[in-house]
Amino acid sequence: MARDKTVYTCSACGGTNPKWLGKCPHCGEWNTLEETLAEANGATRHRFKAMAPMQPVATLSAIEAAEIERSPTGLAELDRPLGGGIVEGGVVLIGGDPGIGKSTLLLQAAEKLSQAMPVLYVTGEESGAQVALRARRLGLRDAPVRVLAEIQLERILAAIENERPRFCVIDSIQTLYSEALTSAPGSVAQVRECAAQLTRCAKSLGTSIVLVGHVTKEGALAGPRVLEHMVDTVLYFEGDTHSSFRLVRAIKNRFGAVNEIGVFAMTERGLKGVSNPSAIFLSTHGAPVPGSCVLVTLEGTRPLLVEIQALVDSAGVAPRRLSVGLDRDRLAMLLAVLHRHAGVSCTDQDVFVNAVGGVRIGEPAADLAVLLAIQSSLRGKPLPRGFLAFGEVGLAGEVRPAPRGQERLREAAKLGFAVAVVPRANAPKTDARAFEGLAIHAVERIEQAIEVVRGLS
Repeated sequence: MARDKTVYTCSACGGTNPKWLGKCPHCGEWNTLEETLAEANGATRHRFKAMAPMQPVATLSAIEAAEIERSPTGLAELDRPLGGGIVEGGVVLIGGDPGIGKSTLLLQAAEKLSQAMPVLYVTGEESGAQVALRARRLGLRDAPVRVLAEIQLERILAAIENERPRFCVIDSIQTLYSEALTSAPGSVAQVRECAAQLTRCAKSLGTSIVLVGHVTKEGALAGPRVLEHMVDTVLYFEGDTHSSFRLVRAIKNRFGAVNEIGVFAMTERGLKGVSNPSAIFLSTHGAPVPGSCVLVTLEGTRPLLVEIQALVDSAGVAPRRLSVGLDRDRLAMLLAVLHRHAGVSCTDQDVFVNAVGGVRIGEPAADLAVLLAIQSSLRGKPLPRGFLAFGEVGLAGEVRPAPRGQERLREAAKLGFAVAVVPRANAPKTDARAFEGLAIHAVERIEQAIEVVRGLS
């Protein structure tokens, strides 16, 4: 009996090789080649037979660029990372940990959209009865959402052609398979082919399609990396399983800004949008406590107030530097700057830093708040009530400006904060009425910031 021919496919770039190698010759990644069955010649012909006819070549200046029309999903916190709503013919990929609420969120969005347009929900992981049971649990009993339980790509494409929905959910892309390929569902070749066919269908019919994607144990979307290049928008569903709050973050968006986030709270009736997300990232202390400093960070275009907590304690033989929600290497660098330029030494102390609420902060504008929280914990004296700070700290001890500092200050003034230490370049120069009630101290160096704090304490 003839043995099926196999090839080795890279899970990162989708490139193939006739034998296994430790390093992919196409993209250079290590240990990404996986054994798959080679495609038959007929499969290659099938893949390209449905390609759209060639479009005429046009001059860029002659092409009419109209504003993109969007349809709001009815969930404001989901519309924010999408850029305002779904786009006709747009393809969205959403990934997240198992059980975090991807199917729940999309079922709620499908119910809202079904009031204004035809909606199709394709489930490959559950039966129609299970989807109906979840809908009843969420209070969506009378939702006019069409449901199809199917994993074969050709049947799904036929159903989309017959139903002509304006919004379609595919849950999930890793469960689908095409008869044109002999590999198993979830393989690199199947995921790439199914995503390409669904994307082509969305563009030709004008249907907005949302693909649900699995994630690996490292948190990245499973399957070939080319999957993220195919789609128009990539969303990540983040959150701690021990917390009721969830974040939907836009990593890629051809129709809007990236790094926008939507904040949801998981309830018995599904996911509810959080209108004031700053409240979940601020601890409710009865009185100011040492080691706590509020930071105004930016998530896309949204300013968020996050509490930074620091704990400095006597160390044993080897002092530890641990951070949650912040870069650990940057913490070690900031401690060296604090010692060299401000004369505050933590060489014999354990230093722990945490961003409250499970949020991850990647921007360097958190440097000043981290250092002031560490200094407060080391002295054992709390910062003043209603205090906040932001600004990047350089190795020379200078405090550099943060982008869009005026918007950060407006958000702080709106929420009733009283004292702010900011870089001098971010100090307001005009329209001081927008910051009434907020005393702003502009500094140029870290030692100046510490002197200001000591004068306020």
